[in-house]
Amino acid sequence: MIRFAVVGLGHIGKRHVEVIQNNPDAELVALCDVRSLESLGIDDFGVSFFHSIDEMLESNVPIDVVNICAPNGFHAKYAIQALKKGGHVVIEKPMALTKSEAEQIVTTANEVSRNVFCVMQNRYSPPSVWLKQLMAEHRLGDIYMVQLNCFWNRDERYYTKGNWHGSAELDGGTLFTQFSHFVDVMNWLFGDIINIRGNFHNFSHQSFTEFEDSGVVTFDFVNGGMGSLNYSTSVWNKNLESSIVIIGEKGTVKVSGQYMNTVEYCHIKDYVLPEIARNAYDPMQNHRCLIQEVVEKLQENGPITTNVLDGLKVVDIIERIYQIRDQQWKK
Repeated sequence: MIRFAVVGLGHIGKRHVEVIQNNPDAELVALCDVRSLESLGIDDFGVSFFHSIDEMLESNVPIDVVNICAPNGFHAKYAIQALKKGGHVVIEKPMALTKSEAEQIVTTANEVSRNVFCVMQNRYSPPSVWLKQLMAEHRLGDIYMVQLNCFWNRDERYYTKGNWHGSAELDGGTLFTQFSHFVDVMNWLFGDIINIRGNFHNFSHQSFTEFEDSGVVTFDFVNGGMGSLNYSTSVWNKNLESSIVIIGEKGTVKVSGQYMNTVEYCHIKDYVLPEIARNAYDPMQNHRCLIQEVVEKLQENGPITTNVLDGLKVVDIIERIYQIRDQQWKK
């Protein structure tokens, strides 16, 4: 049994708890949150409960893996603490809010020979796996253009008073909190980007956030081709979509849906869309795949789908995009 502790029991932390409890090879041994269990609306599940990570890590509770689901601004600090205490770490996105902090996690993990699993669960979706296979087999030939669109709703229902969401220090920004999954998939498929240009606005969140709610970003891929990232959390009332369009030498594909989970268009030379890419699936189940991967890695030395260097690269890309935003806003 792999023994897990979950730090941060908000919406995502509760999902981690549920998935761990439903895995026959995983055991939930500790919970940690600054709030009381009563205010969180959960019970202690018969495990140790702590109000600080320091208290938890200094306890005698045997822990193999610490799942960090606290506000973004604490991710790096808590990960380094857990690693130094000998635990493996699962970090919810984003891995950190600066490249420097992410590099400290990488260094610490290497020093103590522990694994870091970055939660970029969209890689587990069948359409993402299919796209990765297309790229690996070079089915589209040279890549000419990639368009990534992320259009969601985040309004006063999300940015409640006193919540960490919207804070530059704890949230970090729209790309970190809402759309880093899709930046990760783009990097996973096409590699790093250069020649970044952008336009950014805060249209409808001036009283909620300390950063932009919308952006139009263009760039070139190091490996060839050009791309754009268009994103907004100002969509009225509910999420619209997250989609990717890929135009290549030998074909064009589009994957869309709320979580980039549906193959909408596929027209590739001498190619038939496989059944696995056609099948509907529940994107909320991707955390289950993640926890199973952690268990298999620690039991059998299996692979890590999103390793610590992948997590660092996502932070690096977003940080460079935000450097363009900050330069623009200073003018």
